[in-house]
Amino acid sequence: MRKERSNGFLTTHDGFTLIEIMVVLFILTLLVALVAPKIIGRTDDARIADAKLQIKNFETALHLYKIDNGMYPTTEQGLDALVEPPTIPPLPTHYKEGGYLEKKKIPLDPWGNPYIYASPGLHGDYDIICYGADGKPGGEGKNADIENWNIE
Repeated sequence: MRKERSNGFLTTHDGFTLIEIMVVLFILTLLVALVAPKIIGRTDDARIADAKLQIKNFETALHLYKIDNGMYPTTEQGLDALVEPPTIPPLPTHYKEGGYLEKKKIPLDPWGNPYIYASPGLHGDYDIICYGADGKPGGEGKNADIENWNIE
């Protein structure tokens, strides 16, 4: 805003008017209303992709375990056999020092639940399942099960 003094020089007044502040707040509110739902929906997509990637990592580690030991860990030994030598039979004969996963613990799924492992599985030598956002079998969308035999 400019204001002329009586001596002919211009002066400026710093600051915003109430209307300018309200316009900026309106624009920000409008942007949040339009963008936030799209970002929030993408969070579930990212978690689903993360669970699929982790299952693929388990599969790679399981194949290496089998190459070294001639078998997959049993259901009772679980995925923990990928980070620590099993103590219940059948014991591995050539367990790799340091285990088969880079991190020395089995991570939880992206929703904080344990992965389900069974060997022998109903769909192959082993089954690995993440129950999705609800942590229960079945479901649709973000609650759908993520199963190693259905990952493309």
